[in-house]
Amino acid sequence: MGTMAGLGESALSFSLLLSSLVLIVALGAAAFFLDYIRRIGCSHSIQKTAASDSFFEDPSSLAKVPCPSIFDPAEKYISLIIPAYNEEDRLPSTLDETLNYLQLRSAAEKSFSYEVLIVDDGSRDHTSRAAFDYVKKYKIDNVRVLLLGKNHGKGEAIRKGMLHSRGELLLMLDADGATKLTDLEKLESQIQTFAKSARKADSSTDCSPRLSDFEIAVFGSRAHLEKQALATRKWYRNFLMKGFHLVVLLAAGPGIRDTQCGFKMFTRSAARKLFTNMRLKRWCFDVKLVYFCKKLGIPMVEVAGNWTEIPGSKVKLTGVFGCNGISRPKFLILISFVLRKNKNKHANLNSLFLFPIPGLSKHTQVLFTCSLSLC
Repeated sequence: MGTMAGLGESALSFSLLLSSLVLIVALGAAAFFLDYIRRIGCSHSIQKTAASDSFFEDPSSLAKVPCPSIFDPAEKYISLIIPAYNEEDRLPSTLDETLNYLQLRSAAEKSFSYEVLIVDDGSRDHTSRAAFDYVKKYKIDNVRVLLLGKNHGKGEAIRKGMLHSRGELLLMLDADGATKLTDLEKLESQIQTFAKSARKADSSTDCSPRLSDFEIAVFGSRAHLEKQALATRKWYRNFLMKGFHLVVLLAAGPGIRDTQCGFKMFTRSAARKLFTNMRLKRWCFDVKLVYFCKKLGIPMVEVAGNWTEIPGSKVKLTGVFGCNGISRPKFLILISFVLRKNKNKHANLNSLFLFPIPGLSKHTQVLFTCSLSLC
């Protein structure tokens, strides 16, 4: 009996130690991300980039079509941006569903015009070949492929697509087809409702602004599916999910429960302001979008959508440490709200450092020291 009790206590101690380490890593990611945000800041203004010398290639005629700019007037009603990395197997079914929907709606609504922009993020397979097949079938005015040459990350692929789109509304969606495309109407409805209310509130002008002139971001959400996920996933996945939710809450603040759903819609004006300021290239860019929306005063709405978990995710847990483009991990814990309230208690910050961490502020190194004290 004594042996069994000893084994039970050892297992419990190991579980508690493992949970503590995972929590420290999760909270550390939040602190590192928040420290990075503090350092790069946000310009609170539109940064107009130099004119692009990029081209879209027409595989039928081999003609080169100059890339448009987000600063140009809108030419389409909606642009759909699909980042793709090694998606030759899943991309065709997603494009079939997407283009079938867009064609049916275009036939029913004469004012509805569209473009689908596939951004090949340096794929090593035949993703671009699969995408160009749809350019041939639907013509380059409706389907375009942007080749990035080398892999930059999902965030950069979406940013490039947004900056070279022609729509009044810009929708980003994943290449795996995890979200039902008809849900774009829910996001679109939120933008139209917002624009209608804004037009009524602003009766000082005679000319009615276009939909693209309003600034609003609408995020698709899977938050309503959380209970089901908790019931079916393994405990450690639930633990990591809750930890990441805490990371987002601490780094970006409250307001959006699901930042990682790849189904997001922006007006042209909002996209212009957000994506010309965006610098993150990897998957943490979703959290940065929420942060920028708050800093730039862009209203956000979260809309529940239909979502299916698709196997074969390209995201790795190690990506959380490369979310700012620096690959080396820096483990921190976010208790800045405590330190801000007790600045006088920690006047001599150097006395709290166990060892210096190059590239981090003193404030963040204090957070790192605190994280070690929990081990």
